[in-house]
Amino acid sequence: MKQIVPLLICGLSVFSHSGCHGSAESPPAVEVVVDGDGQFPDFLVGTWKADSGGWEIVFEPNGAISSAVVSLGVRMKPGEVSVVANKGGGEGVFEPGPWTVQYSQERRELIVEIVVAHFRTELRSQLGVNVVQGQRRDFFVGTVSGDGQLWWANRFSFPESVVDTKNYRDHELTVDPNDNPPEGLLFQKIPKSQ
Repeated sequence: MKQIVPLLICGLSVFSHSGCHGSAESPPAVEVVVDGDGQFPDFLVGTWKADSGGWEIVFEPNGAISSAVVSLGVRMKPGEVSVVANKGGGEGVFEPGPWTVQYSQERRELIVEIVVAHFRTELRSQLGVNVVQGQRRDFFVGTVSGDGQLWWANRFSFPESVVDTKNYRDHELTVDPNDNPPEGLLFQKIPKSQ
């Protein structure tokens, strides 16, 4: 397992430098890489919802992600800051980083990287305001079923968070990626409303 994380990151870096869509002037909010003929398959277009964790990813015909519900429970759009009201008061601000979609037609393998470049959320209580802020990067790697309705993915998560509470100031929540095993998720394509 300890070898998978560095290999995954290196593989994504190498793979993302060939055959990508987007302009050379500014980096796209979502980079799409498709091997073979370079066309994102129609059966992947639409909404995919995970069986746990609240994850949801919406793919457009060109392969870009138009929105995603991340594990923080927030619907985000690439390139746009999301501001949400928290229960009990306070707000959360979520800024996406660059997202990546890669698809191998030969292996039917779909890889998605969703980056939250910065988040800050206030949790208000009778004891005062608690603040959690940080960043996170999530990779989803897996195979799409032959009928194009299921995607079995392993989620590799790399969170970095700092907590400010009455008792803890700038308390860093550290996670060693080597001690953070992947989470198996089953994404199912949601049929379009009739």
